[in-house]
Amino acid sequence: MPIFFNPFPHDAPLTVESIGNNWTQEPVHRREGFPYYHWLQTESGCGEILVENKKMELKKGDGILLSPCIPHSYVKKEGQWQTSFVTFCGSLAPHINEIIGNAPYILVISPQAHYYNKWISRLIHSFQEQQLTAAALSTECYNFLLHFSQIYQAGDLQVQPLYKRYVAPVIKKIEENYDEQVTTEDLAAAVYISSQYLNRLFQRFTGCSVYVYLTNYRMNKAKELLMNHLNLEIQQVHYRVGYTNISHFIASFKKHTGYTPLEFRKIYGIPGI
Repeated sequence: MPIFFNPFPHDAPLTVESIGNNWTQEPVHRREGFPYYHWLQTESGCGEILVENKKMELKKGDGILLSPCIPHSYVKKEGQWQTSFVTFCGSLAPHINEIIGNAPYILVISPQAHYYNKWISRLIHSFQEQQLTAAALSTECYNFLLHFSQIYQAGDLQVQPLYKRYVAPVIKKIEENYDEQVTTEDLAAAVYISSQYLNRLFQRFTGCSVYVYLTNYRMNKAKELLMNHLNLEIQQVHYRVGYTNISHFIASFKKHTGYTPLEFRKIYGIPGI
């Protein structure tokens, strides 16, 4: 049951406070919550977690991300409950909600949560082999958290007929064509409705317009490229996420993140190119 505490300074932009797996989970009761973002995932057995007076099962493969200072408790429900976990801190930790939203928790059901278990195992191996730099660890943490914004849909949207018929196909089209010159009108035409009606549906189910959803998706993809492909210049990144005007891209990126693309790289300890 390895557990590691981060040897790097905790004033890095984003970093791991603690991480472990194959952990025989004991009962936990936190009336004041935990001071950091905390991911907990079942490896075997089954646990039960209570958050905001709501009981949820954590079956094998299921995981939950708890926001800081949210009262909660969890106990074993079936078998020997083994878990993996990771907690996050750093100078940008108060802004993690800008990546994943403001929900007090995010429950991820297997198999969607498989990514997180593999990530923890891989990172623990890197800790054991002392292969991580502070900058690389910050990048890993950002990718871990960014994954939530890509898979999480609030509520049971998949069972809503209007969502299934109109919104879901458009989201898929955005994910497949965000690097092209796609417009709200194009997306509405693809599902045979007006752009006004599509916008109303997006406001209802996602809380934003089609344009804002597309822009947010492009910005998240731009962040991934900036973090994971250091050989790419800003001019290449803006083209790969569907922008033809670099000034427009930089302005949109700064509006979305508060930083220019080069500043964003530097914040994570990555030199600009």
